Amino acid sequence: MRKANVERKTLETDIKLLFQMDGQGKYEIDTGIGFFDHMLQLMCKHGFFDMDLACKGDLAVDNHHTVEDVGIVLGKAFAEALGDKAGIARYGTAYTPMDESLSMVSVDISGRPYLHYNVSFQNPYAGKFETELVEEFFRAFVNHARITLHIHLICGKNTHHIIESIFKGFGRALDQASAIQGRIHGILSSKGLI
Repeated sequence: MRKANVERKTLETDIKLLFQMDGQGKYEIDTGIGFFDHMLQLMCKHGFFDMDLACKGDLAVDNHHTVEDVGIVLGKAFAEALGDKAGIARYGTAYTPMDESLSMVSVDISGRPYLHYNVSFQNPYAGKFETELVEEFFRAFVNHARITLHIHLICGKNTHHIIESIFKGFGRALDQASAIQGRIHGILSSKGLI
């Protein structure tokens, strides 16, 4: 079973994460930020990842450290759970509608961290959650999972719907890219390494 147990403690956050890649979409998530918890739950549910995540952050300051550090820890866990990457599909792309919103999320488990983020919001908040933190989460994940990630908002007005579409699509694209394919022997790269 592909899984990882990652802990990270700083002066800003204390995070414990148990992550299982080939799961059923089960989760126990508590970051202290309700909206962020909900988005991570959607990622797990639609990506079929099992996750037990607890984070105590300096929320009296703001949400930034918690969101970014969860991205760091989750990225590390994803990379660890992948193991040697033998047999994985490597690529995954998901178009995900959420009412009036539609996003495209595309992943390459490339070993090269790169984020292209083409999303704009009319509202700087979804409830009390700062929309600029969506990009911060994905940048932290990308840098520590060492993947290439493209996120493109095709259309959308409702802030909640836009972010929900992205997180659902992220789970779906990660699931596709990390799936073991029977026809792939070794690493899917002409270099033999990703």
